Amino acid sequence: MSPVAMSLEELIPSSHLKSHVYAIAIRTALVISTLIVALTIPFFGLVMSLIGSLLTMLVTLILPCACFLSILRGKVTPFQGALCCVIILVGVVSSAFGTYSALSKIIENLRS
Repeated sequence: MSPVAMSLEELIPSSHLKSHVYAIAIRTALVISTLIVALTIPFFGLVMSLIGSLLTMLVTLILPCACFLSILRGKVTPFQGALCCVIILVGVVSSAFGTYSALSKIIENLRS
């Protein structure tokens, strides 16, 4: 939420920058809008867990190792290469389990 709030705060004219009322109003509106979305969209939490399981593992485990291997293609020691492959494998397996868990809960809630 903070990047969105900061982007919106940049749109405030420079003559009003000293006033914190605008920043408080923007952040309050963002929180309230998120609350309304969470309360009105069915399975919002489950959808967020699905997105989280996919993207968290991708961003924190898979992509850093893949980029490391790609950037240092010829300079990686066998130990580093094997360790990166193990980390990527753990990320893929964790993402698969998280995705399966979230999808099974969504399907279970849709059936009931």
